[in-house]
Amino acid sequence: MKKKACTILLLVLAVLASPLFAGGASEASASQKTVTYWSMWNEAEPQGLVLAQAAEAFKNETGITVDIVFNGREIRKTLQPALDAGEKIDIFDEDISRVNSTWGKYLLPLEDYVKKSYPTTGTKSYSDSVSAALIDLARKEGGGTLKVAPYQPFAFVVMYNKDLFNKAGITTTPKTWAEFEDACAKLVKAGITPITVDDAYMAAFFGYNLSRLAGLEKTLQMANNNEFKDPSVLEFGRIWSDFAKKGYISKKAASNIYPAGQIEEIAAGKVAMYLNGTWLPNEIKGNAPNLNWGAFAWPAMGPNGTGIEANNYGAQCFGINVNSKVPDEAFQFIVYMTTGKWDSALAKESLGVPMGKDSEWPKQTAEAKTIIDHTTTWMTWAVGMENLPDVNAKIKENFSKLILGSLDADGFYAAMNK
Repeated sequence: MKKKACTILLLVLAVLASPLFAGGASEASASQKTVTYWSMWNEAEPQGLVLAQAAEAFKNETGITVDIVFNGREIRKTLQPALDAGEKIDIFDEDISRVNSTWGKYLLPLEDYVKKSYPTTGTKSYSDSVSAALIDLARKEGGGTLKVAPYQPFAFVVMYNKDLFNKAGITTTPKTWAEFEDACAKLVKAGITPITVDDAYMAAFFGYNLSRLAGLEKTLQMANNNEFKDPSVLEFGRIWSDFAKKGYISKKAASNIYPAGQIEEIAAGKVAMYLNGTWLPNEIKGNAPNLNWGAFAWPAMGPNGTGIEANNYGAQCFGINVNSKVPDEAFQFIVYMTTGKWDSALAKESLGVPMGKDSEWPKQTAEAKTIIDHTTTWMTWAVGMENLPDVNAKIKENFSKLILGSLDADGFYAAMNK
């Protein structure tokens, strides 16, 4: 009997010592925990490749498994039903605005997490180790509470060909409109077309110009009210009608269907500048692997408008499911991806922008760092000019006609107010 009782006692002790009882769940030790991450990337994309490598390294270092489910952009359709069904999803990602607005009720607040330090942040807190501008934007998008962790930041800036600038004798990037005009004149004199645009970015082009002429608030009012009677609209027409006559903007811009301008003109080395995102080098690296990229903020245009301190910027972002059973481990992986080695690797492989303050920037986007660091005013995408389909369509039609000369400044103004 004693032997039998002893055997039973040993079995009970063994069961109590198992992970099911030590800590209350099968996730008692890091080596047995799994974080399920639904990703917006495809497995073969640069971002997907880096994420997979990082997850493997993370497991080796921490014992925590990160199970990545690559959804691609279909995540916009697949995530909601999965969350509603209670499927095990610990991390998901997408655009910073979309995650907050579409899946906000599933987001775990992160304010307590970002106050702490982690292995890749050293003695600094997480919030002190990453871009303050992006954290502020994420908090704003979350209604005043930080619910997502941004990564893969971007800024909407002028991406330019440094070799073409050098050929034209341009030694500094323009900050004022007079300097911009001077740069355009030098480029044309050197036989180089200064700037182009595709149909996909015409509304943003128009919005940026108006914000520099009339200010942010007034520009947003025009966009949202479909009302363009402000004198800045006529001034825009005068500027770009004149620029088109001088050859400062490509004639092809009037008919460029995305991505014709960025491939056939920018990548081909025929045009020097494009008001676009810091994602442009990655988008056309296959067409222009050796292009010598630079970046500067759209110049100030007048006393009533915004200056180079106002720009559109954003990011993708990670969100943690409020129902996750492994939120600490999920945030640990997020820190791993947004600071240190893997933040730099993600930026390098995607020719993008890192999130960490101490992370390494790819040379293709390095000049955008100064712009982001000195941006104090955030502007919404296209400064609102894509909010209404009718406005977007009106801009594309009439700006194309302005470039071609079939509308003069007065005609453009009248057409925008029909």
